[in-house]
Amino acid sequence: MFDVVTIGSATKDAFIETDGANIVTVAQRDKKSEFMSYPYGSKIEINKFKVSIGGGAVNTACNFAKLGMKTAAIVKIGDDSTGNDIIKMLEQRGISTKSTVKEQNANTGFSVILLSFEGDRTVLAHRGPNAAISKKDVDFEVIKKSRWLYIAPLNGESTNILDDIADFAEENNVNMAINVGTSSIKRGEKYLDKILKTAEVVLMNAEEASMLTKIEIRPNTKEVNYSQYTIHPDIISMLKTLKSTKAKIVVITDGQNGAYAYDGNNFYRCGNYPANVVSTLGAGDAFASTFVTILDKTGWNIEKALTGASVNAASVVEKFNAQDGQLTYEEIEKKLSNFPDFKTRVISEKECDK
Repeated sequence: MFDVVTIGSATKDAFIETDGANIVTVAQRDKKSEFMSYPYGSKIEINKFKVSIGGGAVNTACNFAKLGMKTAAIVKIGDDSTGNDIIKMLEQRGISTKSTVKEQNANTGFSVILLSFEGDRTVLAHRGPNAAISKKDVDFEVIKKSRWLYIAPLNGESTNILDDIADFAEENNVNMAINVGTSSIKRGEKYLDKILKTAEVVLMNAEEASMLTKIEIRPNTKEVNYSQYTIHPDIISMLKTLKSTKAKIVVITDGQNGAYAYDGNNFYRCGNYPANVVSTLGAGDAFASTFVTILDKTGWNIEKALTGASVNAASVVEKFNAQDGQLTYEEIEKKLSNFPDFKTRVISEKECDK
């Protein structure tokens, strides 16, 4: 019996930080886009370099385990040294790898993470077997014996398994949380219809929420003040649209603006816990898995879950890779006790409808 099973990607990540990276802003009439650039044809000196194991299913499995959840991971790797390194690391963290699938003559997923001086990143990703998880690769028995199924962003043909695992989780009363991911959204709404109707928790960032709902956050529209706290009306529209899919709780993370949740009765907003940003990679994974864990531990207390998730995400961005900053449940509580003013604000739907 497991508390949670994660399914998604497993990779080896190479983190590269250099002062030679430039951030170029391209402005259009109604939007701005930013690009990371390097002098063409030049040799760039690297300031920092580190290789670690990551991927959505791995990062969240490690965080779930650190938070005290008995965890298993369903991932697909190559039969190579990188794949063996992933299995070894997961087992060292106390995470079950009995459901790991090895694909012969394949290279395990690999990513190069280019970090900017602002702490944000551009990722060059080789998906490998991560993009080819099929129904036969899924250990449905281990899901059946778990209280939660956490679906990390899936890529390529792996998105085709969503309906099957959604049906199975619903039939076997397994709570389901999904971090939707851009790749699934780009494949079209039909690929997400079943999962959004049956998931207990749906999480995504503001860019993904905008893609899925077709609602843009208008920069010239002011946030509205509710209960002495502000929230952008377009965020409210996104949350309501996502909640109409029947998910119990929908969550949107919005970078420097914090995070939001909606359960059909109340809106929740939490700012960012103070942090010195080194790299944002893995922050979303830490946030999502912490949110689910605290929901589970507190009897579905959304306020505590959103606040604690923000604290853990802030800790992760202060480290170079995606897992070094992950906190235990006790460490999160200690940080909150030292900063009692850091809270999630609750805004009733009735007030927003005035």
